[in-house]
Amino acid sequence: MIYRDFQNIKLSALGLGAMRLPVIDGKDENVDTATAEAMVDLAMAKGVNYYDTAWGYHGGNSELVLGKALSKHPRDSFYLADKFPGYDLSNMSKVKEIFEEQLKKCQVDHFDFYLLHNVCEMNIDAYLDPKYGIVEYLLEQKKNGRITHLGFSCHGAMPVLTRFLDAHGKDMEFCQLQLNYLDWTFQDAKAKVDLLNQHNIPVWVMEPLRGGKLAKLPESATAKLKELRPDETIPAWAFRFLQPIPGVTMILSGMSNMEQLEQNLTTFETDKPLNDTEMKELLSIAGNLLNGTLPCTGCHYCVSHCPQGLDIPMLLDLYNEHSFTGGGFIAPMALMAVPEDKHPSACLGCRSCEAVCPQQLKISEAMADFAAKLQG
Repeated sequence: MIYRDFQNIKLSALGLGAMRLPVIDGKDENVDTATAEAMVDLAMAKGVNYYDTAWGYHGGNSELVLGKALSKHPRDSFYLADKFPGYDLSNMSKVKEIFEEQLKKCQVDHFDFYLLHNVCEMNIDAYLDPKYGIVEYLLEQKKNGRITHLGFSCHGAMPVLTRFLDAHGKDMEFCQLQLNYLDWTFQDAKAKVDLLNQHNIPVWVMEPLRGGKLAKLPESATAKLKELRPDETIPAWAFRFLQPIPGVTMILSGMSNMEQLEQNLTTFETDKPLNDTEMKELLSIAGNLLNGTLPCTGCHYCVSHCPQGLDIPMLLDLYNEHSFTGGGFIAPMALMAVPEDKHPSACLGCRSCEAVCPQQLKISEAMADFAAKLQG
């Protein structure tokens, strides 16, 4: 396992993210606890010492499952990260009660790393509003030894990141960014990394495989990469892209099965950063992938806010496929297994999903367009 220095500790370069744990019957809230625990045991045995969860993952069950899995291991053998769920504005006045409940759910008396979750356009005003006192409360918990390192995650654009750093950059020890070769330019990730480096704030990476979308590429792209590195897996290319980026300290991956974990563990046995030719080819592939698609990462925040109960990430996946291919049979065939009242045509256009979307996607417009495409 590769390790990175962070202050006075060594962190495994690969962190296990608990947003996409294995589930039963495809239900996000129904975590396959036995498999998840076996994955944690293997990760621990192979040197992974950083584990990341959050209040809303798996319908609130991620903290419970990860806490139970880690409870079998000595507390000083791992670092646990959790987050305050500011992606939902109704939580802003509940920082104390949520923090206390998180400690109980995770079966710990302190968090090694704690983040303000998803600083973005939707919640920046609330995060900075003194009436909520969120940062102040968390700094107090740090002073009391219940938080060791305080940071934040950010899906917002550069103006949001700049504003937050101007207000609280001096208090933040790390920042978690959506960073991958697709978002290097698409979400201006390069500029965000540069800004954080200017503030001397280490970078934590989320979505290195963009919700699994970079784990499998079109045949033509795969062939080009195989010519350059015959023995490298496609997911490994995404991780290799990140290894030489200045400031990158922790790379989180949400692994859904043992095979993914084993493959990632193998990748992180060595540093093999890309050379200039390889980097150019990968970024060229990224440009081709972005044509006509919506950058949904399947975080499922939208699902809990949809009054129609639509599986929005699934529908957006089908929409991207349908749009990219100019029609075809795959999306209509898949929708045959979905109840009529869960089709894109059932979208009310209320935009409740958009209010919590980290990617700021215009989901209602996509659903209307998808419905029209399917009809015509």
